[in-house]
Amino acid sequence: MSDGAATAYQSIYDASLRDPEAFWREAAGAIDWVTTPTRILDDTRPPFYRWYPDAELNVCFNAVDRHVLAGRGDQPAIRYDSPVTGTKATITYAELLDRVSRFAGALEGLGVEKGDRVVIYMPMVPEAVVAMLACARLGAVHSVVFGGFAPQELAARIEDAEPKVVVSASCGVEPSRIVEYKPMLDEALRRSSHKPESVIVLQREQSPAEVGERDTDWEEMTWDEVYADAPAAECTTVAATDPLYILYTSGTTGKPKGIYRDSGGYAVALRWSMANIYDVAPGETMFTASDVGWVVGHSYIVYAPLLTGATTVLYEGKPVGTPDAGAFWRVIEEYGAVCLFTAPTAFRAIKKEDSTASKLAEHDLSRFRALFLAGERLDPDTYEWASAALGKPVIDNWWQTETGWPIAANPEGIELLPIKAGSPTVAVPGYDVQVLDGSGDPVAPGVEGAICIKLPMPPGTLPTLWGDDDRYVSSYLSAYPGYYLTGDGGYLDEDGYLYVMGRTDDVLNVAGHRLSTGSLEAALAGHEAVAECAVIGVHDDLKGQVPRALVVLKSGVDADGDGDRIKRELVARVRAEVGPVAALHQVDIVGALPKTRSGKILRKTMRELADGHTPAVPATIEDPAVLETLTPVLRGPSA
Repeated sequence: MSDGAATAYQSIYDASLRDPEAFWREAAGAIDWVTTPTRILDDTRPPFYRWYPDAELNVCFNAVDRHVLAGRGDQPAIRYDSPVTGTKATITYAELLDRVSRFAGALEGLGVEKGDRVVIYMPMVPEAVVAMLACARLGAVHSVVFGGFAPQELAARIEDAEPKVVVSASCGVEPSRIVEYKPMLDEALRRSSHKPESVIVLQREQSPAEVGERDTDWEEMTWDEVYADAPAAECTTVAATDPLYILYTSGTTGKPKGIYRDSGGYAVALRWSMANIYDVAPGETMFTASDVGWVVGHSYIVYAPLLTGATTVLYEGKPVGTPDAGAFWRVIEEYGAVCLFTAPTAFRAIKKEDSTASKLAEHDLSRFRALFLAGERLDPDTYEWASAALGKPVIDNWWQTETGWPIAANPEGIELLPIKAGSPTVAVPGYDVQVLDGSGDPVAPGVEGAICIKLPMPPGTLPTLWGDDDRYVSSYLSAYPGYYLTGDGGYLDEDGYLYVMGRTDDVLNVAGHRLSTGSLEAALAGHEAVAECAVIGVHDDLKGQVPRALVVLKSGVDADGDGDRIKRELVARVRAEVGPVAALHQVDIVGALPKTRSGKILRKTMRELADGHTPAVPATIEDPAVLETLTPVLRGPSA
């Protein structure tokens, strides 16, 4: 920081790096422990660091029970608002405790114990939150899978997590269609070699599902069969280092990576972040417009607000179309939300629909204090528009599924720093963020490099991958020993502000959803006419990135006569195998793909061409003529 600015932030940040154990010992005081931590950091086995190794707690107790015991049971815990079904409900902390403890008892009746895994494949309904907290209550490990994922992606997660029980819903409800979950789940279970003992199905009136021999109806189970015999479950004590959940994120190749989230460090970090980053106090309302299937939903729809004793909004709708571009403003006004946390994509959609922000004037946002955006790069145009429309701070924050909470942000709860468009501001206390060159040395201000975090990372971040320590090291820790590799490139300016310029790997970021090129390419490659394919992410004003496919057909296939049909079939295959969230619409049939001599497809080079840049052609390219031929295809008719 220059000229003594940000003294409060700087002193706290410096303290977090100078003596992390003292810093996180103090932060742990905001959590109710069964066994209070006396040892804060276990650094005896680097690079595997563990926080609060001798402590015990229950995360569900901290998120629900303790607020009821403190006399705040009548306070709303969840405001459920579903414009797609015309449903609203308020669930108090006392009511949430009753639902969670009863559902946990029902899970116990199905044999779920501490350490067992439960896969949750549900839309944005209160039962999804109840199921997550019930697992935490039992010390079971939940793995929530976004309802938009198709059978193959779901099967891969079931295969890896090996759940004892799967909790699902009959369907999801979109503004213009019903998404049938149960048939996709049945197909995923058919494909998976692991078979859960039980499947619980929440029947939604929009499209009830047929239940089979292994299936149990949520209502029948909870009210008729199991509850009659099983008492409400008490909280199970777990070690702070025991897993709370597994959340899968796409790897660049192969099977998805199971992010392991421990119980104690996560609870401490999230509670600290609510006060110091988001400035949300107990009793206030936070509106996070995301999905419980993503990390933002885990952290800032479910756990952080409830650990704080705040009220959280569970919104089953869209930023536009349910019914219009004023949807978010209506929710903020109705529930008195002090902040909104969503993705820049949502605001690009609102801007496209209501460029003058006329809908905003129809609502009272007097209690609203700040807009937080994350999930992809916040472009300056969107920042400027939102700032002008709201007249309130628009705060970018940057983090990852792996970290679980922000790496860089403007710490509103400590002090609001000057905002610079295009930057998520500064490193959050606890994170030693550095930008390194290819040799592992820090670069000068303004020079781009690999954004890395010096080990150990703070509590709440992943200690490893589920069942795969070797992959954790090879994916994140091997490029720069002693550092976690974020996979993003960028730079720090002279004031210490971080600028994140984009992914350095081949993971696409479509409207905040991370999708691997590998999963899309696998779907394309399965078509009988395809010899070779590559998927790149290209810039899109609305979604940040969208996938674009380049396909080489097998010899003998008539590209002219059958090309249009093949393109349609390829788009359909990706939708079926990966899901509609992939949003693949453009497929180009080409003669060859550019590669290095070792056979690596030059995705980054193609991506830069498609985005209108002039990339430096790698010296290792096998045939430069291939790239020359592709250039007009990638750049479009005007190139």
